[in-house]
Amino acid sequence: MAQAYFPSAGRTVSSPLPIAETPSAQSTLEKHLKPEDVQEAYVAQKDSLVEAIDSTKGILGDLRGFNKESWVVRYPQFREEKKKDDEVTKRRGGMRRALSFADEPATETEVVFSGKKRQLKRAATIAEEPQDLVEEEASSESEFNILRLDLTLGPHGSANSPASLVSQLEKSSIANLLDERIVSALGHVDKLRLRVEDTSSKVLVTGDLNAGKSTFVNAVLRREVMPVDQQPCTTAFCEVHDAAENDGKEEVHVVKEGVQYDAKDESTFTRVGLDDLEEIVSENENDQQVIKVYLADSRAPVDSLLNNGVVDISLIDAPGLNRDSVKTTALFSRQEEIDVVVFVVSAENHFTLSAKEFLWNASNEKAYIFIVVNKFEGIKNKDKCKRLVLEQVKQLSPRTYEDAEDLVHFVDSAAAQDPAKEQPSFSDLESSLRSFVLVKRAKSKLAPVSNYLLNLLTDVSLLVGANSIVAESELEKAKGDLDRARPVLEKMKNGRDVLEDSLESVEEEGATKASSTTKQVLSTALDRVGEGLPGVEKASVEMPSYPGLLGIWDYAQDVRRALLASLDLAVKLAENEARVITTSGVKKISELEEEHLPEGVERSRRVFMPEAMFSARRNTPKKGKRSSVVVAGGTHGLGIGLAQRPEMLETSFLDLFDVHHQFWVHFGEGKENSEAEEMSPTALSVVSVGLGALTVVGGKTLGVRSLIEGVVRLSEVMHNETARKWAAPVIGAVAIGATAYFILELPSTIPRTIGRRIRSSLVKNEGREDEMFVDAHATRISRETRKVLRLASWDLKERFRAAMDERGKEVKDAEEMERRAKKALDYFLELSSRTGEVKEKVQSAVVF
Repeated sequence: MAQAYFPSAGRTVSSPLPIAETPSAQSTLEKHLKPEDVQEAYVAQKDSLVEAIDSTKGILGDLRGFNKESWVVRYPQFREEKKKDDEVTKRRGGMRRALSFADEPATETEVVFSGKKRQLKRAATIAEEPQDLVEEEASSESEFNILRLDLTLGPHGSANSPASLVSQLEKSSIANLLDERIVSALGHVDKLRLRVEDTSSKVLVTGDLNAGKSTFVNAVLRREVMPVDQQPCTTAFCEVHDAAENDGKEEVHVVKEGVQYDAKDESTFTRVGLDDLEEIVSENENDQQVIKVYLADSRAPVDSLLNNGVVDISLIDAPGLNRDSVKTTALFSRQEEIDVVVFVVSAENHFTLSAKEFLWNASNEKAYIFIVVNKFEGIKNKDKCKRLVLEQVKQLSPRTYEDAEDLVHFVDSAAAQDPAKEQPSFSDLESSLRSFVLVKRAKSKLAPVSNYLLNLLTDVSLLVGANSIVAESELEKAKGDLDRARPVLEKMKNGRDVLEDSLESVEEEGATKASSTTKQVLSTALDRVGEGLPGVEKASVEMPSYPGLLGIWDYAQDVRRALLASLDLAVKLAENEARVITTSGVKKISELEEEHLPEGVERSRRVFMPEAMFSARRNTPKKGKRSSVVVAGGTHGLGIGLAQRPEMLETSFLDLFDVHHQFWVHFGEGKENSEAEEMSPTALSVVSVGLGALTVVGGKTLGVRSLIEGVVRLSEVMHNETARKWAAPVIGAVAIGATAYFILELPSTIPRTIGRRIRSSLVKNEGREDEMFVDAHATRISRETRKVLRLASWDLKERFRAAMDERGKEVKDAEEMERRAKKALDYFLELSSRTGEVKEKVQSAVVF
């Protein structure tokens, strides 16, 4: 209903009805308007408000769905900034507040409220309200009304207070609490819609005990209907209706407990007479009853509230607020179905704590409350009483205070029931109440709904604005993370093949170099040993000195041991070279690590210890077999430890007189397997061959038994005359050759002979080239080098792969955050626009 209404000076209003020149004249005019004159305008406003209710439900439903499926809605908290000197928080740019969140109270963002839509932005936002708003209203814009979560139940700053515990709650937990509040708000909006659609109006008369509620109802009805007593009497909800709603019959319907009342279904109530009402109330004063009272008002519709001819009105006489907590709670719960609250307060007691609590709770929805200050005639200092009451009204309901002339009345209800006395104050109250309920239905019936919707939509705007800031912040963070992580990931992808090729190159180069170096060192060593020299120059192994003819056998053993020990040193030298090569390879891998691994990735903590290479390993013996220690470097019976192997230390006759070698040197067509040295045949060599043949049967060079057997055989030969002719020259030649050989050649020949035999045994092994001494050690050493480099390469590859996976996950998470934040930001901006449009629709729907 487009009523002209002036809650305070300076308000601009529009109305299709005649408007008086002054507010007092306008108020007088409204009191005499006929309800039927404004019913059509009211219906138009009602329909527009229903549309706004449906739009609000749509917004809440969408917000719930988005909260569950796409975004965890954060619950903001606003704190007024501390003032510095004379600086105030409400500046020209808007009202500034510090924004934080319940799940993250330590992080704060400065926001500004500005503009009609009260939107939020960082560092400046939401356009300001008109300047005629009171400061209290502006301050409340940064606080929740309907969607408020009670997160501070304990003393502030307490270690065990909920305020400190809330900071530990998960975002989803707070979002669930918020979802419950939204569900509760949706339920209330559904009831508001039913109330708006309902053509009737429910007027709740409540107040403290003994404030005179029942007396006031009787005065309004001009009949003694409600039980009245000096003791608290009304314990039930007595709803007074026009008898026309009950086929014109005056009677009482006591609603049965636990059923839905239906006037046409007698199974839902018990029918009694009006005279029994007092008895029913007094007998069931401990029960929470609902009683329907149907009365016929004989007064003209222009004077009657019940029989107004336009709208069905019900007066509800409720129990006192401070009777007990159960009935007070029941009264609070019925507010959602009440259109008008008539609050009766005693002029003697003013507003009690329970009255203040009720009015504070009701103010979330009903901005205007009709207040009756009863028993006023008994007050001596009436001006003081009015001043004190109005001051309290100003604090409890600012809108009511603004229109106190029409909404706050000081009367005596008991005196108003005496028809012999005129009560102009009560008549003015009746006129104002009738105008408030019937003529100003937009204010009495639609304004509470409008007020609730505006509070609810303002809460949604706060949620949307705060979460828009969060979405914008996360979008910026996601873009920053992408700008940082995506180039690193692309660089790693492009460098992955290069790294792998480089590692393979380092590995192959190290193994190849170790193999070639080993071959070179050992081949040189074998050549030297074949010449009777130590395998390694400047070796710590010294060749034994020649002890003389009698110690020649031990001399041969010592020479063999010394040459084998020099080969062991050569193998160790090759291994040391391999260690140096491996160390260089590990260093190159470390350089590749620094080159290819991004910053922030932990480098390898492995420490390469070259001395650990080629260490001895103990093989685990199989069941039933004896354990054995494999000498380091040992392969196919070859390796370090040649000088300790019994089979390699065995000395034979061939170590002293290599007949086979001498024969091929002196009588062969060439060299023995291309290894014998070229020598010119001499008499000495012939003698040596003869001497060798002569002693081949002996176990040792100068054995006694061999000498005796030789003499016997020589005597047998001497019986032949031809032999006797050659005996003297041959014996002389042998004697001369043997003497020269033992004195001149033997000390230097033995090392070469032993060396050639050692070299020959190590170079050839049953014709299998893969088991030759040099190749076997080259394979073993290069394999050890490759193993170390491969381990270092594998470690780097794993770190590189893990780092690339981590950067890939960062990019993926950042892209997902960017997508979610962008979607959320677009959604909240669109929802903010929708919320602003609905708020404007609500404000335009109810004009009073």
